[in-house]
Formats: sequence, C-alpha cells, structure tokens
Amino acid sequence: MTDVQPDHATATHALAVYRCAVPAPLLTLLDYLPPLNSQAAPLPGTRVWVPLGRRTVIGIVISVESDTDLDRSKLKAIDALLDAQSLFDSPQMALLTWAARYYLHPPGEVFVLGLSPRERRGEPTAPTGKPGVKLNARGIGLPAGALSRAKKQALLLTALQHRPHSLEELADQGLSRAVIRALAAKDLIEYCDIKGDHRWASRDHLDPTEEQQRAITTINSKESGFVCHLLEGITGSGKTEVYLQCAAQVIEREQQVLILLPEIGLTPQMLGRFQSRFDAPVIMLHSGLADSERDRHWAMAREGAAAIILGTRSAVFAPCARLGMIVVDEEHDHSFNQQDGLRYSARDVAVKRAQLSGCPIILGSATPSLESLRNVEENRYRLLTLSERAGGASVPSKKVVDIRGLALEAGLSQPLLSAVHSTLSAEKQVLLFLNRRGFAPTLLCHDCGWLSTCDHCDARLAVHRKPTELRCHHCNSKKFLPRSCPNCQGSRLVSTGLGTEQTELTLQRLFPSFPVFRVDSDSMSSRHAMDNLSQQLDTGEPCIILGTQMLTKGHHFPAVTTVGVIDADGLLFSPDFRGEERLLQLLTQVGGRAGRGHHAGEVIIQTHYPDHPLIQAVMNQDYGVLARDLLNERRRRGLPPVGAMAMLRCDSTDFNQGLAFLSAIKAQLSRDSAIVLIGPIPAAMARRAGRYRAQLLLLSSDRRALHHAATQMAWVADGVKKTGDIKWFMDIDPADSA
Repeated sequence: MTDVQPDHATATHALAVYRCAVPAPLLTLLDYLPPLNSQAAPLPGTRVWVPLGRRTVIGIVISVESDTDLDRSKLKAIDALLDAQSLFDSPQMALLTWAARYYLHPPGEVFVLGLSPRERRGEPTAPTGKPGVKLNARGIGLPAGALSRAKKQALLLTALQHRPHSLEELADQGLSRAVIRALAAKDLIEYCDIKGDHRWASRDHLDPTEEQQRAITTINSKESGFVCHLLEGITGSGKTEVYLQCAAQVIEREQQVLILLPEIGLTPQMLGRFQSRFDAPVIMLHSGLADSERDRHWAMAREGAAAIILGTRSAVFAPCARLGMIVVDEEHDHSFNQQDGLRYSARDVAVKRAQLSGCPIILGSATPSLESLRNVEENRYRLLTLSERAGGASVPSKKVVDIRGLALEAGLSQPLLSAVHSTLSAEKQVLLFLNRRGFAPTLLCHDCGWLSTCDHCDARLAVHRKPTELRCHHCNSKKFLPRSCPNCQGSRLVSTGLGTEQTELTLQRLFPSFPVFRVDSDSMSSRHAMDNLSQQLDTGEPCIILGTQMLTKGHHFPAVTTVGVIDADGLLFSPDFRGEERLLQLLTQVGGRAGRGHHAGEVIIQTHYPDHPLIQAVMNQDYGVLARDLLNERRRRGLPPVGAMAMLRCDSTDFNQGLAFLSAIKAQLSRDSAIVLIGPIPAAMARRAGRYRAQLLLLSSDRRALHHAATQMAWVADGVKKTGDIKWFMDIDPADSA
C-alpha cells in the first residue's frame, strides 16, 4: 500500500493553531487545534463550534497562527465549522478588535456584537429579500379557470403568472396567508426570497441656505478618506437637510450611509425623511424590531443591498459592504453610551469606524459635547456652523418665572398657565417639560414620617397611578400601593413631589377641551407610539404635550410655539461633574422645540433659583459660549475631556467583599506619578438591584499613561482571587462618574 503524502495546504492546516474569541469573561483569546474530521481550514471571521469546559459554544476565529505558547497536547480541537467565508470585512474586524482592546472587555463578548440574532444562535445568515411566493413547474402556465370555484386562489394564480410576489404585496391586495397555503397544498406555488432593485437614486431636494450649502460643499469635497465634521447647528437650523444632501452624493456612488440616532422614538421620523428623498432601500436596526426583521436588515447591510442604515447605538457594529459615510445625529446625547456589557460610546466607536473605513463622518448637534469641542480645538475635527434657523423661523424668546411663594397646581404657576391658555386659544401647541415620570417621587406617612423605599436599591419607590402601584425606577421592582402605613398603621399617606402623571391629570381638568399627550417611557413603550404621536401632532391641532427628556431629542414639532420647563431646579444639583453640561444641553434642546414653524416661539422656565449662575447663563448666553467656558473650567480642574478617566467597578451581594476585592487590586498596582488613583469608594448609589457597588477611579492628563494603567488594573483584577459572587468590569471614559 502506497503512502499518500498530504499536499502543502493540508499539512499547513494540520499544524495550524486557531485563535478564537469565545463567549466567556476572559480578556484573552483561546487557542484550538484544527477540526479532526474536516480538511477545510477555518478562516478568520468565521464561526466555529468549540468546546469550552463541559459546554460547546460558538467561537469566532480571529487569527490563524503557526504556533502557541501552550502545550499543543492540551489544546482541544474545533468541533465543527459554521461558515465557509468570513462574516466580517477587514474594517469591521479591525473595529471589533480595537473595541475589545480599548474598552478592556472580553473579546468573545465584543465580537458577537457584529452578528445578527440568528447568527449568534449558530444559524445561517438570513436571506436578504422579502419572503414571497412564485409558481413552481406545475403552476406555470396553468389557466386561472382551473380554479374557477376558488376566486381568491384564481386571482393569486393569475398574479403569479407575471412575476413572483412578496407576502407583503399579496396582503395589500387582500390575498391572505390562508389563500397562499391553499395553493401551496395543491403543489402549484413555492416560497421564495424576492430581492429588491439595487438601482439607487435621490429625488429633488430643498434649496439649502448659504450656511447649509457651505457645509454640504465642505463635506462633499473631493478630499478622500477619513474626515470628522462637527456640524454645530442651532435647533431648527436644518442639520437633517445637510445629512440628506450629503447622503445623496454617497448614494450616487452606490455606497452606503450609516446613520446613528440616540432613541428608537426618533427612527420613524428620520426614516420618513429619508424614504421620501431616496429611491433606495432604507432599513432600520434597533432593539424594537422582531429578531426576524433585524436578521434580514442585518444581512441586507452586509450584502450591500441596503443603501441607508438607520439605527440606535448598537448599529455602529453592523456590517456594511460599501460604507461611504457615517452620521451621528444628536452626538452629545447620553443615550449613545452603553451602560452594561461592553460599556462604550457609540459616537466614539463611530469615529473610529469611519477612520478604519476611510470615509467621512458627520457629528451633528445644537449642543455639542465638550469632547467634540475639545477635538475641534485640537484640530482633530473640522467645525461647521449653522447659526440661523431654516425657513425663516426665529429663535424663541426666553422668560424666567420665579415660583418662590407662588401657588402651584401640580407644579404649574399662574404665569405658565396663562401662557398655555393663550397659546391654545391661538390654536397652537404647547410643550411642557417635566423630567420625572410617574405620579410622585415617593409616598410619605404624615403621622410617623415613613417613606416608601426600595428593598433592593438605595432609592425611594415612586407612586404610579397607571397602574396603581409603587415602583423603583432603578431596578423596576414593584409593590402594591398600601392603604395604611406599614410602620404605624396610620391612614394619612401622602404623595410627595411631582411626576408627569400628576401634572397630566391637572392639565386635563384645567383644559378639558384640548387633548393632553403624555410622553415618557411608560406611555411610549410600544414600538409605534412615538410615530403615531408625531402623526397626530403634524395635523397642527392645538394640544398640550407633556413629557420627560424623550421630548428633547431632536423632534420636529412645527406647531409648538410655547415651551414650559416646569421644574428646572431638579436639574441644578448633580453629584457628577458633567451635571452642568447636561443641564445646559437639556434646557437648550427642550427650548429649541419652540417656534420651529412660521410663528414666533417662547420658552418659560420655572425655578426657585432665578439668580443661579446656570439659569442666568441659559437666559443670557448661547450654548456655544457656555460650553467653551465649561471646557476651560474642566481644563483648570484636569477633568475630561482635557484629562482622561477610567474606572474599575465591581458589585457583589456583600458590601465589604467588594471593597476588599478592590483594595487587593490597588495593593498590587505599580505606582505611576502620572496617575491619580482614588478609592476604593462606594458608588453614589451604593446598592442597586440587591447588589452593592464600589469603584476605583483613575485620572491622568496623559491618555496613553492612563490606558496603560487601566490595562494593568484589568489584568490584576483578572488574577485576584474572588470570594462570594463578585463581578467586575472596566469603564473607560465613563459617562457617569458618580
């Protein structure tokens, strides 16, 4: 018997070591040997089944190596291959690798962010077309008269003689799934995947203002490669029109545009704008979609079948075959920061992605973050300014109402109520801002002073009326609303403080002839709630819109002429050093909802502290001036974005165990004069959802030194013996330092 010598490729495959990212809290990749029963070599970016302990999990091949630091005899082999080709292109692979290293997070938990829901389960990539039906060999040419007794089936048969139809099209024609199933049972049709038309074009656009045209020309200049543009435009200045006209240039080149929005609620409004301007596939990617729809949209983006991808923060990791531009709308918004799992800023990741893809990126905001303004100062970003409202609209006037000593009805002063009455009488719309949902922040016993507190958090339970209950806004635990005090059995329980539900009831009583729309996370929980509200408001009928910060995120309500801030005081005091910046952004954004149409607007701010420097600043200066003053203050104090910050946070069911764990890490760290190390200290809310939280804080004026120290801290934490159920994570550039 003659020995068969393996060829070079087979021999190389047999000697290779496959470095994989696996779903486990490990900062390292794991090495595996080739699969035993396959001659096929896994490629970087493909999924494989691999053994991990007693489980078999999905791993992602990151690289193929010729050697390993471990004993090859102790390495396990890959069980099976799931993909023939990589699911990640080079820029996406580089982005996910960078994210794992920069944010010091387990790579196995990072790379899955580049997969669709079904791909994470080990299933094949979704088909990109719409589900539909077509005639099979038996059905082709069959006359409709053959089904004369079944009129609907005959109608479907006739329609399919011309071309395949999507299930969506057939539903619009009144042909139900039952009719389709009937023809399928007769073996006349079969299900298929219907691809869309890939010919993309844009429709007529609006005439830009001089400032808009200058921005469009700059962004669309012939400079190749990566440029980050900060589009600082006052509210109502037409930033979206700039996005649209810049996107048109990208679409003409058959490239894709990725647009990130801070909230799901903004997606339908922006989707409508883009669909009306482009004859091209526009898709959405956000958590409100069903998995099947998300799977299909994900695959369309990867294949290049989608021209425009609209999504919330996780869409920054979506695959794009021909990425030509990225837009981050409302770039300052706190919602772009992921607060669990991989803690990242979608804005910052988007900038890195644009750099790796060699394409321009636009960061748009009326209230740019100090981080972006700092990058403009350092000449990393290019500043473009829109200083006037589009369409001839004027900037709203501002007025402060000193509510000290005034009688209030559900937080509403008589001057504000008079303004509401006048606006409604003029058949215009009113927007009232109260950043506190529920009926009241807490329940109090008037006899003994008992307060409703959460059993799991260092927080009070809020009173809700719809449904009637006590609810924690941090862990979402709920209790029945008691009839008597649990402490003294007294009956004089009172709701203290103010929430949107309470103010809504008062407004309905005071203005019974006008609808009151409450906009908060309780009332807008369904997928289409904000879209339906926008359609109602677009009629221009007089009404009152009452809501939380969900109302401040770039919504366009052209009939709103009066904006009232019911309680500015709740925003004045914050343990976070970013509190002032966020207050200025919030007040500027909510005020910017007024007067966006053809009628002048007015902003009324209620406060007990009319002489407070921040209130005076909002009244008398533009945001741009105030933000640059804040940036200078951060510079003097060595705080981000001038200084760099990182945190190691931990939580456990035992408070002392967490502090001991952090102390053990601190004791093993090498000292560096460039680093300020603070802690361990409890978090501002030390107990949340039944777990105690503590942190070690790193500060430095040298970002490289800080990241080196944070990396050392992460590796030390990974090696420290843990007692109890301690969980820890690194937070690089934390969005919340309290």
